[in-house]
Amino acid sequence: MKVIGLTGGIGSGKSTVSQFLAELGAVILNADAVGHEAFKPDTEIWHKVVAAFGQQILTPTGNIDRKKLGEIVFGNPESLSRLNQIMHPRMYDMVKAQLEEYRQQGTRVVVLEAPLLLEAGWTPLVDEIWVTTAPKATVLKRLKERSGMSQTESLTRIRSQLSPGERVKHADVVINTDCSLDELKVKVKELWQRLNREGTNRPAAPR
Repeated sequence: MKVIGLTGGIGSGKSTVSQFLAELGAVILNADAVGHEAFKPDTEIWHKVVAAFGQQILTPTGNIDRKKLGEIVFGNPESLSRLNQIMHPRMYDMVKAQLEEYRQQGTRVVVLEAPLLLEAGWTPLVDEIWVTTAPKATVLKRLKERSGMSQTESLTRIRSQLSPGERVKHADVVINTDCSLDELKVKVKELWQRLNREGTNRPAAPR
């Protein structure tokens, strides 16, 4: 089984690339979905996060309000670091277990879509790292159209993440998404065909 770690900054086009890969036959394991699972009320992580950030982050039904939590941690490196220290080790174990399940099922290609793949130290879980990139102006435009974020909010999110240059240093593949959807689909299809030519069990080049 080949495991592709797909990462990139907010608004860099990860989800679109992931969608195209799913259409081509890859199984997608989304780290955000794993995070939602980990945040369920009364789980170990739920208790730790509430203890760290207070009852104010809860909805009336007892769920963690990710928007409220985001407002606390983004732009505050200390709070973000505290949250990551709680979340990342447990999520690593959850992702590892899910990958093993896919391996037992005979899955050929799994794409682990994880914005914090590098920051969380999840690279041992993947065979290749694919990084999506786009110019800052394009990212800001996407965030405004997609989420209605102001430029200030968007820049705060962008600055809280690893820089594109740092991500690219770790990449086996860099995908510039600053193009039309049709052009991007062609790029992704070519990468998929390369995977099939090489075979899913061939070890990745050492990084």
